[in-house]
Amino acid sequence: MNIRRFFGKNAREALAQVKQALGEDAIIVANRSVNGGTEIMAMLESDVDASASQANAEQGSEQTRSLLDFVHAKEQPRQATPVPAPRAVQPPAATVSEEASVNESAIMDMLKQHSEQQEHAYQLATQTLEEKMQGMMVEMRQMRSHFETQMSAMTWQHHLQHSPAKSKVLGTLLAANFSASLSRQIAEKMPQHIDVNKAPMWAKEVISRNLHTLDDEDALLDRGGIYALVGPTGVGKTTTTAKLAARYVMKHGTQNLGLITTDSYRIGGYEQLRIYGKILGVMVHAVKDEEDLKIALNELKNKHMILVDTVGVSQRDQAVTEQLSMLSRADSPIQKLLCLNATSTGDTLTDVMRSYKKHDIAGCIVTKLDEAAAIGNVLDVLIRERMRLFYTTSGQRVPEDIEVADKQALVERVLTPHQASLPYQYLDEELPLVISSMMQTASQEQPHV
Repeated sequence: MNIRRFFGKNAREALAQVKQALGEDAIIVANRSVNGGTEIMAMLESDVDASASQANAEQGSEQTRSLLDFVHAKEQPRQATPVPAPRAVQPPAATVSEEASVNESAIMDMLKQHSEQQEHAYQLATQTLEEKMQGMMVEMRQMRSHFETQMSAMTWQHHLQHSPAKSKVLGTLLAANFSASLSRQIAEKMPQHIDVNKAPMWAKEVISRNLHTLDDEDALLDRGGIYALVGPTGVGKTTTTAKLAARYVMKHGTQNLGLITTDSYRIGGYEQLRIYGKILGVMVHAVKDEEDLKIALNELKNKHMILVDTVGVSQRDQAVTEQLSMLSRADSPIQKLLCLNATSTGDTLTDVMRSYKKHDIAGCIVTKLDEAAAIGNVLDVLIRERMRLFYTTSGQRVPEDIEVADKQALVERVLTPHQASLPYQYLDEELPLVISSMMQTASQEQPHV
């Protein structure tokens, strides 16, 4: 019997080979999926007839009919010697065209199911591998961080043991609420020949050189312009606006000053500034949106100086962007002054600064200076962000409790020994580990000192 084997990448390709080699009347004997494709066993119908005749002539037995049943051959008339009654013969085998349709559909279904199973298994294996790799990476980063901290601590311990002056400066800055990153940078810049008793004076000079303040208030008031006070809720923008207005009135009078408030949300916000304006003899314009602001600025276009009190919102509120964008779209340029609360933590001040600085802040005003036990946190942010300090306020009195930023007074205050509370002072043996641990979280770019 001449049974031939055909192999293709899929059932369709294997069947095409059968048709090409054996024709449309070929009989499919068997088919199966093998690695890389589909295998089909087929033979010619004439081969089946020849095999059946030969088997009847030589054996006259049941074997031929069993073979014919197995390959689904068509029954042919026989004139051989009578044999025992045959079993019921199955219907003739399908032709290539009929068999191809049935087998191809079944094979395709099997291949599709097998492919889906393989894909699912692959996804599970990939997911498991990724989870293991992520876990390993986390552990490696933790080990690296721990190792770097230990090495940094050992390095700093060596430096500080051989440089008492650096240890003195580092401990003083940290106790004054300066950040670890800026404190470390200043200490690293200290020359080796500096005596330990002169180290604080050297640190004051460095801080003073990097703290930028308003050069000339008279030039600012004489130049005039539009200034908007911005910042978080409760920082004291309305009171500070009134203080600035009073300083201008004392120098230039009331006729050339304009006051605007956008604080229509806070209960009594407009009323508070209106009372201050009434005392000064200046009308206050209340605006609710961009169109109102344009109208108010147009009415005050002949004023020499215009102060805008804005509504206070959290630095993380979307309203910050909306309000500052409204100010930026005004027909006349508005310079924005950011109010910073001296009692806030360094992290909070940094968060506030980053939220507002991207909107072109012209400078800062530090408020509530009288309530802060240590002011290193706010000076630290001003130095790191290279932001100019215009004024400081310390109290509610108008106009007394505001003054032009005094660089020397601020630096003297921040590094005066009695200003540092004892619980926040570090022992010399604690400094290496403290500074190395805090450095792991310091990612911002530092200024040159």
